[in-house]
Amino acid sequence: QQEKEDLQGKLRLREHLSQTAGKSEATPVPSKNIDLEMKQLQCKLKNSNNEITKQLTTIKTLKNEVHEKEERIRELQAKISRLEKDLNMKRHLIEYLRSRLKANQENEKTSNETLESLERKVKALAEDCSNKKTSIDSLKQRLNVATKEKSLYEQMYHKAKDELEKKDLKLTNLESKMIETECAMTKLETTASQQLHGLAQQSGQALETVQKKLLLTNDKVEEFMTFVKALTRELQHSIQELRTKIKQAKKKGEVRACKKGLSQESVQLAASILNVSTTDLEEILEVEDDEETAKTKKEFEKDKEWLQYIQKLLETQFPFASYLMDAILEKLNEKKKLVEEYSSLMKHTV
Repeated sequence: QQEKEDLQGKLRLREHLSQTAGKSEATPVPSKNIDLEMKQLQCKLKNSNNEITKQLTTIKTLKNEVHEKEERIRELQAKISRLEKDLNMKRHLIEYLRSRLKANQENEKTSNETLESLERKVKALAEDCSNKKTSIDSLKQRLNVATKEKSLYEQMYHKAKDELEKKDLKLTNLESKMIETECAMTKLETTASQQLHGLAQQSGQALETVQKKLLLTNDKVEEFMTFVKALTRELQHSIQELRTKIKQAKKKGEVRACKKGLSQESVQLAASILNVSTTDLEEILEVEDDEETAKTKKEFEKDKEWLQYIQKLLETQFPFASYLMDAILEKLNEKKKLVEEYSSLMKHTV
């Protein structure tokens, strides 16, 4: 702006000088130099005007930027104030949490102490529980024995109850009549009490007869047990005899086959070499092999298991007739097969 003012001042001086030069004709001035200077000055003025406009636009843009930055600064200041508030709140919260943490740590110490004492109590209780478990197991065993006895007594009771059911039916009929006829309750009570007294006497007599019958049935059951045991032993004994007979028949067949394969002279020669008689040689040939002995042992074990199974069946609670029948039929079928085998062997030997 100052340059502009200076240039404008110079132009004014030039114009004034040109005017004065036009008036004074006696003093001639070179007009060409003045025009050139005028043009130069005008060019400088234009350039300065252009620069001024540019600077004005830059100033405007800078002012806008400054305004935006001021707004941004205000927003940031507001944000900073908010953040400061949050920070203060967080500080207060941290202090509160620290106080809570101290309190919790103290509580934790007390809780740890209580936990240790509780663990000791739990260990003591666990030992007590183990001792109680052992006592409970022994009591359970006793209870099982008692339940078995109870089941036996219940069977006896059910048998007696079956006989008393007929008399109970009379009582139920009387009770139904009593419910239907509530008006005549007093009369029915007197008659029912009299009848019940008579029925009680009858039931006592019936119980005595039932006890007698129970004694007879127990004797019969014992007889049946002895019969079953004798039958099973006899069956097992007869099966063992059949097995021995079958083995002997097989051995005789093998010996005869050997004799057929060998001539009489070779048999006598073998007997003379061994320094034994021909009958002794036959006995030597009849010696059992390891497979046969293992088989006989296995069969003996099976027979033993079968006898034990029947003993268990007889000792178990009712009903066991079907299982007993199956076991005896199994043994009878085995005996039948052995008889067939023995008869076929005897036919072949003959």
